Amino acid sequence: MESLSLIDSFQEFKEFKDIDRATLMNILESVFRSTIKRRYGDDDNFDFIVNVDKGDLEIWRNREIVHDGEVEDENKEISYSDAILIEPDFEIGEEVSEEVKMEDFGRRIVLSLRQNLMSKIMELEKDNIYAQYKDRVGDLITGEVYQVWKREILILDDEDNELILPKTEQISNDRFRKGDNVRAVVVRVEMKNNKPLIILSRTSPLFLERLFELEVPEIYDGLITIKNIVRAPGERAKVAVESYDDRIDPVGACVGMKGARIHGIVRELRNENIDVINYSANTELFIQRSLSPAKVTAIKLDRDKMTAEVFLKPDQVSLAIGRGGFNIKLAGKLVGYDIDVYRDVDEDDSDDVALDEFKDEIEEWVISELKSIGCDSAKSVIEQSVEELVRRTDLEIETVEDVMSILKQEFED
Repeated sequence: MESLSLIDSFQEFKEFKDIDRATLMNILESVFRSTIKRRYGDDDNFDFIVNVDKGDLEIWRNREIVHDGEVEDENKEISYSDAILIEPDFEIGEEVSEEVKMEDFGRRIVLSLRQNLMSKIMELEKDNIYAQYKDRVGDLITGEVYQVWKREILILDDEDNELILPKTEQISNDRFRKGDNVRAVVVRVEMKNNKPLIILSRTSPLFLERLFELEVPEIYDGLITIKNIVRAPGERAKVAVESYDDRIDPVGACVGMKGARIHGIVRELRNENIDVINYSANTELFIQRSLSPAKVTAIKLDRDKMTAEVFLKPDQVSLAIGRGGFNIKLAGKLVGYDIDVYRDVDEDDSDDVALDEFKDEIEEWVISELKSIGCDSAKSVIEQSVEELVRRTDLEIETVEDVMSILKQEFED
């Protein structure tokens, strides 16, 4: 029974483990040689025949025939009287080969053999998975949800390898159930507690880049290059693209006819708004495009400090900033500049007062918060409702009301 159990384990590993035939044979031989050494003291005179395809294993011990009474090493020598019991035609000096049966080892040793074998196979399998995925960092993976936990999701690939999608790497609108198919990108592979830990992400810019490569043949073929990607996962993303062929419109190719190409990506990202922008080495032009759909009036750059002052008509300021401030934040990350927006004041607004003039009455951090949403003057603040300012900034309602009171007092005076 022990023999059959051990042979069954060989067949199990042969059928279900991603281990090549030669490697499995070496592992089997190594495990049995160590057992033979412990039992007989030496393994030099043993032959191992492993048939991985059939799950068969044979062990043969070779001993030299010596005269009766002259046996010095029972492991390597056999007396003539014992040899002729095996085969009557044997003569002194010849070699006798005997098969070592599995049951000869005893139940305890066979169980130890099986445990040792399984341990080595599992260790090798872990190393193989680690090596396989270490080379796939950045690759797009499709798997099936196997288990959903509070902080992470366990996903199985097509070879039943375990992959982890942490909650922090999921889009806020992601909702997965067991059996769902999931697409994500491999972002990290490490060994933890002697086990490969493969981390996936759906929030990484790499994930969006791989989706574009999948949907836009020109990107996959290298005719269009993605220069940079920035994301606020689930909310908004900006993708700067450039074409090396003047005949190809990079933005049009990425969007597709009637948005056919980009719609699939937007659905995958849970309706994340994606702005595809034509890259330019001209910083002013690149900033202008990155703030789309807002129309910029003028830009002042400080290349040393990597800052940009952008001037827009009052009705364009909110477009430049975007809902939740995502548009201006992502535009700054995309071009690599800190962007501040200002209203381009007409002559009719000459009686307006810059917020910086109120530093004695309003704390500087409050002024900075208001300026971050494009409200850089007294009138631009007063024109907003208290509720709107609270929603668009991190200011408390009491703070906003105090600011409103101070600014309105200025015009009443």
